[in-house]
Amino acid sequence: MILPTLSEIQAAQSAIYRTIPATPQLSWPLLNQRLGCEAWVKHENHSPVGAFKIRGALLYVEWLKKNHPETKGVVAATRGNHGQGVAFAARKHNLTAVIVVPHGNSVEKNKAMRAQGAELIEHGADFQESLEFARKLAVERSFPLVDSFHPQLVLGTSTFAMELFNATPELDTVFVPIGLGSSISGVVAARNALGLKTRIVGVVASASPSYLLSYQAGTVVEAPAVSQIADGLSCRRPNEEALEIIRAQVAEIIEVTDAEIATAIRAYLEDTHNLSEGAGAASLGGALKQKSEVAGKRIGMILTGGNIDQSLLTTVLNKDF
Repeated sequence: MILPTLSEIQAAQSAIYRTIPATPQLSWPLLNQRLGCEAWVKHENHSPVGAFKIRGALLYVEWLKKNHPETKGVVAATRGNHGQGVAFAARKHNLTAVIVVPHGNSVEKNKAMRAQGAELIEHGADFQESLEFARKLAVERSFPLVDSFHPQLVLGTSTFAMELFNATPELDTVFVPIGLGSSISGVVAARNALGLKTRIVGVVASASPSYLLSYQAGTVVEAPAVSQIADGLSCRRPNEEALEIIRAQVAEIIEVTDAEIATAIRAYLEDTHNLSEGAGAASLGGALKQKSEVAGKRIGMILTGGNIDQSLLTTVLNKDF
């Protein structure tokens, strides 16, 4: 996949800002003390759906309506944030949104998708099974499948990275969670477009290590996706295009345990009074894991979303992870 250029990212920003505002990037003194460095948090938890996915969804549906005006609806598979973004964008353009989630998915994310007008279908034991079912459903209903990795979605994520890089002094390192890969690919695109030397570090859940194993092996490696706290990182099979970008452009991938992610969620709440879901806190978990390496430096962390269920948050705050 060819990454978007500076002019393409700037045009995408203009398109997105017609519907939603930019999100803030903030440096919190208590968090800086905890990390021993100057840390900038990109607050995608402040978007209208509480996560970064809305950006790519808006661009995708606008692109779809322009190139396929006959389209009446879309299908997507998700653990929650992608589905919320797709449902939001579909409703804006009067399209039907059919969203497939695995059994046992986040109750509150399911409610949020239905509130956006989505037709929600539960199918499969994990995201991969939901995705395979969604592909069949898209054919049956003659609706396009909004995959979780697509050029328009990468373009969307590049816009939050552009905001971060333009608003902060040059960063030594940016920590980015890896779900299916659109977020970290967008950060790569923005860094390259601006000609920066910032190191990009991907963060995966140790209970969902497929991207780390694939990065090391140089080819797609499937692995169990069983994180109990970071559903947004639960990818059993990496996307080949995303893996190619990551292997060529990302300095390293590190893994964090569910307990380390829980620690990061508590740190965000204590130091910034922001809620983070597990996937969103993974970047802070990675930075804390590399505290000695980032000491005295200037870093960025992508807080990709804040959609955490109350029951899971209670477990985290009770330190049961």
